[in-house]
Amino acid sequence: MGEEPKRSSSTLEMESTTQFKIPVDSDHKATEFWIFSWAKPHMQAFHLSWFSFFCCFVSSFAAPPLLPLIRDNLGLTATDIGNAGVASVSGAVFARLAMGTACDLVGPRLASASLILLTTPAVYYTSVIHSASSFLLVRFFTGFSLASFVSTQFWMSSMFSSPKVGLANGVAGGWGNLGGGATQLIMPLVFDVIHKIGSTDYTAWRVAFFIPGLMQTFSAIAILAFGQDMPDGNYRKLEKAGDKPKDSFGKVVYHAVTNYRGWILALTYGYCFGVELTIDNIIAQYFYDRFSVNLRTAGFIAASFGMANIVTRPGGGLLSDWLSDRFGMRGRLWGLWVVQSLGGVFCILLGKMGSLTGSIIVMILFSVFVQAACGLTFGVVPFISRRSLGIISGMTGGGGNVGAVLTQVIFFSGSRYATETGITYMGIMILCCTLPVFLIHFPQWGGSFTGPRPGATAEDYYKAEWSHHEQGKGFHAASLRFADNSVREGGRTGGSSHSKHTFPVDATPPLQV
Repeated sequence: MGEEPKRSSSTLEMESTTQFKIPVDSDHKATEFWIFSWAKPHMQAFHLSWFSFFCCFVSSFAAPPLLPLIRDNLGLTATDIGNAGVASVSGAVFARLAMGTACDLVGPRLASASLILLTTPAVYYTSVIHSASSFLLVRFFTGFSLASFVSTQFWMSSMFSSPKVGLANGVAGGWGNLGGGATQLIMPLVFDVIHKIGSTDYTAWRVAFFIPGLMQTFSAIAILAFGQDMPDGNYRKLEKAGDKPKDSFGKVVYHAVTNYRGWILALTYGYCFGVELTIDNIIAQYFYDRFSVNLRTAGFIAASFGMANIVTRPGGGLLSDWLSDRFGMRGRLWGLWVVQSLGGVFCILLGKMGSLTGSIIVMILFSVFVQAACGLTFGVVPFISRRSLGIISGMTGGGGNVGAVLTQVIFFSGSRYATETGITYMGIMILCCTLPVFLIHFPQWGGSFTGPRPGATAEDYYKAEWSHHEQGKGFHAASLRFADNSVREGGRTGGSSHSKHTFPVDATPPLQV
């Protein structure tokens, strides 16, 4: 490994005095994942990030489980519903790119809380809409909140070391995505309670939207009150102390958009997470219309798809870390291709099923693989770039929304295709758009079919994002530490699978993962 540049006296003092309740590496990133701990700052960031993203998911998909009522009340056509579904995921395309930039420049805490508070009014306003156009607009602006996913993944990548980053990203993203299933249960339940109190159908569904609005508001306040950007403090504090360079917007963007690996993951993510968003929008109405089940039953069936995220996406992240431990980065890439391709196969089968029971079974199998592929994707994302991690995360997350928009526009808007036919074609798209994973190659670790380039090192790969002038000032120090702690991505022959820098623990939580 190359020689690490000198670091400021305040940094050295911080390393010698900072105490963490969780084992950390040389960059103060957690090397263990204590899922039921509130240890500051690592596990606090985890719980704040997944819960805020969960609330945003509940808000963004609060309308679909009540759609039969909203449709009748507002006189919506199939085209109106399809356009609103597209709008709900299209706004987040640009919001996710902006969120990635904001995370790189001001930190995930302020970026996340600001977005959540700015989109909350759209949730409340849903209760007073009276036309198809206003329904489309509230779904469009509420959908911006899904960009909080980027801050969630950025935050986890900033808090957890490479041996646990796949798991941390997977659990945080998976538990957040759980909101897409939970809202299928929450909104009909809230509607029933309000209706039984004495409200009419058309009043009850409107009042029900105050619940996701309040959840979203509370989550933003909690982030501001308890969140911390990095293990050693917030961005502003670290920049003032000279422990973190204030980066250039132009250079951060440049190193993201010129890294082809980020574009490939944006494409493939469009057909795992993008497909998940599409299913969240159509599945309840699909079962309601095709199999003539009642509203509550359709909601329970649809909820089972999203609720699988409690284990599937975390499982994908855990699988990514396990494959890395055995086979390095090449294991992560192969795992992503295999799992996502299996998701495509089950998606095709779902469109072909003609019975209610068979459709439910295949849908659950489909959810397992397509959601696990999301976790596997973000097991790779943290290694694409260190300097531009936020924008790479935003590009990948935005790709998920682009995939959702394209899929819904092509297959589920209007009456061109029956819904079951659209689902089958969507499965074929998954298979095709997963193939580019084979093109990803890291010079220091290799790719799916090719090994590493002789003499290439992780230090050289990450150091290349900094100019010689910036390196002379030590701006690349964090990148070098990350390279040192990522040694196991070369596989078991590439070195120890554990960081050589681990600080003692001063407390033991109840459960370790």
